[in-house]
Amino acid sequence: MRFRSRAKNGSRDGADSAAQQPAVPDEPPPALVIDALGRKCPIPIIMLAERLREVPVGDVIAVLADDVAARTDIPAWCRMKSQDFVREETLPHGGWGFHIRRTY
Repeated sequence: MRFRSRAKNGSRDGADSAAQQPAVPDEPPPALVIDALGRKCPIPIIMLAERLREVPVGDVIAVLADDVAARTDIPAWCRMKSQDFVREETLPHGGWGFHIRRTY
């Protein structure tokens, strides 16, 4: 088995897999996307907490939010609730996508 190295920009050797999945090639798409754009904190966290149990343990939920407070509040909520904060991505039209893996 050959492992591919990762460049600093996050791309992998072999552009064919990167072209098929534009976000992060190593991550499957989220099982659930919660659109909290235009809502102020703590609403994105409340929406996440209410819908967390809709996905199986191990699956990823994406929360879309454009309130700056979500950048600190969502990772903090994940630590308090023992959920895995996978990553944050910047959305092309403003805001961020926060990826959370359900652990229990």
